[in-house]
Amino acid sequence: MQVFKFGGASVNSLDRIKSLVPIFKEYAGQPLLVVISAMGKTTNALEKVAECFYRKEKDQALLLFDQIKQNHLQTAKTLLEKDYLSCEERLANFFTEVEWLLHDQPVQSYDYYYDQIVCIGELLSTSIVSAFLNESGIKNEWLDVRDIIRTDDNFRDANIDWEFTANRVTHLVKPLLATNGIVITQGFIGSTDENESTTLGREGSDYSAAVFANLLDAEKQTIWKDVAGVMNADPKFFPNAQLISTLNYTEVIEMAYYGAQVIHPKTIKPLQNKSIPLHVKCFLDISLPGTLIHNQSVKDLPPIIVWKQNQVLLQLKSKDFSFVGEKPIADLYQIFALHSIRPNMTQNGAISFTCVLDENPEKMDQLAFEASQIFEVIIEKGLSLLTIRHYVPELLDQLISGNEWILKQETRETVQALIRR
Repeated sequence: MQVFKFGGASVNSLDRIKSLVPIFKEYAGQPLLVVISAMGKTTNALEKVAECFYRKEKDQALLLFDQIKQNHLQTAKTLLEKDYLSCEERLANFFTEVEWLLHDQPVQSYDYYYDQIVCIGELLSTSIVSAFLNESGIKNEWLDVRDIIRTDDNFRDANIDWEFTANRVTHLVKPLLATNGIVITQGFIGSTDENESTTLGREGSDYSAAVFANLLDAEKQTIWKDVAGVMNADPKFFPNAQLISTLNYTEVIEMAYYGAQVIHPKTIKPLQNKSIPLHVKCFLDISLPGTLIHNQSVKDLPPIIVWKQNQVLLQLKSKDFSFVGEKPIADLYQIFALHSIRPNMTQNGAISFTCVLDENPEKMDQLAFEASQIFEVIIEKGLSLLTIRHYVPELLDQLISGNEWILKQETRETVQALIRR
C-alpha cells in the first residue's frame, strides 16, 4: 500500500480538485491512505479568526469565519450533485464546533484556541474532496484523524503518542484499507486524550502522512505538489534551476536545515526508520518523473543554492571583556529556546558571539532586551544569507558579485555567506 499527501495548492480551485480524479484512476486497485491539507489559503484565514477571537473581537471573528463557511459550502454545492446534502450535514457539524467556541470568551492560552479553530480547515477540505471522489467513481472512506492520532497537549506543536496511535491504525485504519481500498483523512491535526484538537507544528501534514506510512509499513509515500519535483534552487530567484531526480534522506535534511523549502526533517525521520522511499510528484502533470528520496547514497549532485532573505545579524559582546564561555552561551541558548528561535549561523570570538537569525519583529525586541542583560548587543537587519551545498568557488563569486559579504563559513561540502546588498 502507499500513502499520498496532497497540499493546499492541489485543492485550491474546482479545476484542481477535479484534476485529482485521473491520479486516483492511475492507481486503481491499490490500497491508498490519502492525507489532504486545507484548501488554498484557508489556514491563513482561520488564523485571522483565531486572532480576532483572542482579542475579544467576537463579531469580526464570526464575520471572518462566515466567509470561510460560505466559500466551502459554495465549493461543495458546485462540485456535488447526489451527495451534497450529506456533505453539507458533515460540514455543518464542523462549523458548529467553531461557532460555539467563538461565542465564548477566551480564558485559555492563544495556542489552545488556535488549534481548536485552525484544525477545521483540513476537516472541511477532506469532507468535500472525499464526497466528490465518491461521486466520480473513486470509492473511498472518510476518516477523522483526531480519532487516530493521539497527542499530548502541547498545543500548536503537539507530540504524538506513538503507542496509542499505532493501536488505532491497526484496529481502525487497516480494516478500512482492506475493505474500501482508499481512506481519506487529514494532516496537521490530532487530539488529546480529552478530545481537544491539536496541531503538529510546521509541515504537520507531510509529517502526518509519514507517521501513517511508518505505522502502515507503506511501500512508498508520495507528496503531490504543483512543481516538477525538488529543484536545486528556487526558480523564482534562479530561472535556470534544475530538477534533482534522486536525493537521500540526509541530503534533504541538510537542505531543510539551511532553509530550502523542501521536506521538513521531522517528516523524514518516520520514513527513514523503516527505509520507506518518499516521492515528490507533480499533480499538474503526473507523467513527470519527480524526485525520489531514499536511504541510499547519491553522487554527483549539482550545487544546491538557498537564499534566505530578511536576516538579522545579532552581535553580542562581553560587558567586562571576559571570555565568552560556556555559561553566558548556555544562558543565551535558553533565551533562544524560550522564544523558539534557531540561529541560522553562529560564530565565536574570545569576547564576542555573533549569530544570524530570521527576522521576526515580535520576537526580536524581546530577544535583544533579554540578551542585553548578559551582553552588549548590536543588531543589523535587512541582510541575506546565501548557502551553497556542493559548491564550486566560481559559483560563490558569481552569486555574491556586487554585494558585500559580512560573514562567511565553509566546510568541504557547504559554504555560507551573510550578505549586505
